[in-house]
Amino acid sequence: MAEICKCSCPQPTKWLKGKVIGSGSFGNVHLAMDKATGGLFVLKSDDSEAGLKCLENEVEILENLDSPHIVKFIGKDLSSEANGKNKLSLFLEYMTGGSLADVAEKFGGSLDEEVICLYTKGILKGLKYLHENGIVHCDLKCKNILLGTSGEIKLADFGCTKRIKDNKVNDSPKSLSKSIGGTPLWMAPEILRNEELDFSADIWSLGCTIIEMATGKTPWGGDICTNHLAAVLKIACSNEMPQFPSHFSDDGLDFLAKCLERNTKKRWKVEQLLHHPFVSKGSEKIKNLEKIDIASTPASVLDGGIFSEMDFSDESSSDEDESMNGNALSTRCDREFWNSTRGVKMDLESSESWINVRN
Repeated sequence: MAEICKCSCPQPTKWLKGKVIGSGSFGNVHLAMDKATGGLFVLKSDDSEAGLKCLENEVEILENLDSPHIVKFIGKDLSSEANGKNKLSLFLEYMTGGSLADVAEKFGGSLDEEVICLYTKGILKGLKYLHENGIVHCDLKCKNILLGTSGEIKLADFGCTKRIKDNKVNDSPKSLSKSIGGTPLWMAPEILRNEELDFSADIWSLGCTIIEMATGKTPWGGDICTNHLAAVLKIACSNEMPQFPSHFSDDGLDFLAKCLERNTKKRWKVEQLLHHPFVSKGSEKIKNLEKIDIASTPASVLDGGIFSEMDFSDESSSDEDESMNGNALSTRCDREFWNSTRGVKMDLESSESWINVRN
């Protein structure tokens, strides 16, 4: 039976499930249609134990958020499958532009710096809202940032998100789960070193995301490391930095330096970055997204013909169908870090099987 959520949009009671348009931290993401209104929304579900925990965390975070810079939570549905498993489904706002990863791919693999300035400002506004509410996103990357047809940016995929402060009780710290999720190549060094989670972790990930937008590659290079543990240790314990885009302006390079500062006390905060020339001047230069032909923007993240190929199924009567060299590493990496990550299978580019870095 559907559970009623507290949100301004009516929750769909009968819907049709369309094609897969992406994937979240766990499970697939489908386009869906509200049979009562004909409106489109996103259906995100999973019935695995890990997936349920991830989606439950996302519900707990999203149902209490209300910001134009955060993807809107429409509702949820908890049902029992024939095999006895529970399946949790989330109903989320549909962003027609898809993720920034999709957008970059459709526009030649990378984005123009002036457009990156605009998108970065939107990301910062989303992070500002989260941080003011004591929340760390923990998995910021192009795949988890969505674009609307008018250029609006919204943060999405809150399966790994953590609330680190209870603002209602004098900003007192709340107890954290001992597992911190995320995608290692975008994660801050201090988190991979098993240190305390703070808002500054999102700022490091923002710097990695800007590199991703500018180059179309992972923040630590285009080639995926064959030795995953060595890659994580390099990020966590060396003094190296991801390579900055060579074509970036001085303002852009300085902005990245402020985000990708290994000393967390020197790493800039959201409020400071919002006043940096990289985003403040960029918004003055461009009043609209002339470099992006909105008319040609695909209706989905799959292709431009989704509306002619929907192939919806009635959800109310159907079930879900669905090399890096370690020699360069710093000797400061201690035995405890090695022991905490030994034997863990890591997918550096995807959070589909995100790792535990706290034990």
